[in-house]
Amino acid sequence: MPNANLHVLSHPIVNAELSKLRQASTAPKEFREGVHQISFILGIEATRTLEETTFRGETPVGPFTGTAIKPRIGLTPILRAGLGMTDALLSLFPAAPVYHLGLFREKVTLQPVEYYSKLPPSPPVDQVLLLDPLVATGGTACAALAMIVDWGIPPKNIKLLSVLASKEGLKHVQSEYPDLEIWVAGVDDTLTHEGIISPGLGDTGDRLFSTIRI
Repeated sequence: MPNANLHVLSHPIVNAELSKLRQASTAPKEFREGVHQISFILGIEATRTLEETTFRGETPVGPFTGTAIKPRIGLTPILRAGLGMTDALLSLFPAAPVYHLGLFREKVTLQPVEYYSKLPPSPPVDQVLLLDPLVATGGTACAALAMIVDWGIPPKNIKLLSVLASKEGLKHVQSEYPDLEIWVAGVDDTLTHEGIISPGLGDTGDRLFSTIRI
């Protein structure tokens, strides 16, 4: 699965947080905090190469040359689990618009179904960070990417940020969008017949929002 556009984080803090997320005993509050922590680090790492612009400013002592981020950044969380990543990215880009995309995976066919889009008629941003905590089959991520590309943002200006992915899901996304940059905290080898990552995290939305069915 080697690909120059695929980046798997290797950091002790990320590894420890991901291990906490995996445990069935982790409560929703701690699960949300872990997703936030990992998402923040993903955001830092994924934006290292953002183009900067310079300006002249004044401190209380004298002049200085400062920098600002040049591209306009938009955040696109996939509902509902992507909401768990949004606040972390907003802490990095507080002025970024948030464009929610509603997609769910049909249980029999495992195909993505769109039910909501908050994309305006034309993009007022230059780059998009697509937030999807789990990339299992890759179908939902690819459907969201198609929506963003059709909107007018080319794949090279999109970064997919994910907490955990399957090898199969990553292969699917990469085959359809080879120019896409992907940042993920962990990768699991196995995908079940039901399209669930194993050992995975379980249903991320349910665990984030404490809606687990008993």
